[in-house]
Amino acid sequence: MHRDSIMISVVDKDRLEPLIRDAVAGGGVPLDRLRALKAKLDEAEALEPAAMPGDVVTMNSKIRLRDIDTDEVETFTLVYPGFANSAEGFLSVLTPIGTAVLGYRKGDVVEDAAFGSSRMLIEAVEFQPESVGQYDV
Repeated sequence: MHRDSIMISVVDKDRLEPLIRDAVAGGGVPLDRLRALKAKLDEAEALEPAAMPGDVVTMNSKIRLRDIDTDEVETFTLVYPGFANSAEGFLSVLTPIGTAVLGYRKGDVVEDAAFGSSRMLIEAVEFQPESVGQYDV
């Protein structure tokens, strides 16, 4: 279940749009992933970072997800592709689950179709840059 609209900071949106363009030109990322992220950006309400509610998943947020079907819990930080390192808990926004959680809030359930339609509960936003005044990370 999703509450209200998807929210993305204008800083994140301004960085993600060229990333999508460059990835399309570079050809290294599957087009369906890029289309999903582009659709999310088009659908989202863009907010100034200072206006972002503290429970929204933004870029560089550390979140805890619970798989509703298996009860498995994972914690990771949502990052830009160049900073991704799954062994250290840094998940790229261009992964299916990374794109899925962006813009949603604590308590929302998102589906990750890439892994057999897993349903993931955003259990906590443990850190969000905007909530501590880090608007340009």
